[in-house]
Amino acid sequence: MKDPRNVLVRPIVTEKGSRQREAQNAYYFEVARDANKVEIKRAVESLFQVKVVSVRTSIQHGKIKRLGRFMGPRPDWKKAIVTLAKDNTIELFEQV
Repeated sequence: MKDPRNVLVRPIVTEKGSRQREAQNAYYFEVARDANKVEIKRAVESLFQVKVVSVRTSIQHGKIKRLGRFMGPRPDWKKAIVTLAKDNTIELFEQV
């Protein structure tokens, strides 16, 4: 079993995420590329002491960036949308 701090890389705070947090109690996280839904669920439940209802994941492909005449891609990363039970919240997101 992986350490929960290695599964969750960072929270993602965006306008779309704020709307989903208010409407559906869903939170966005950047997670490790090799993490699966079960590991993500366990990590969120153990770190924040909440009840997770569902986890959705997607791979975000890195953009092609250019510096002068040189071009190269940014690294790919994995995003998880974690939906919590009705009365649960994560205080980290409420402060933003």
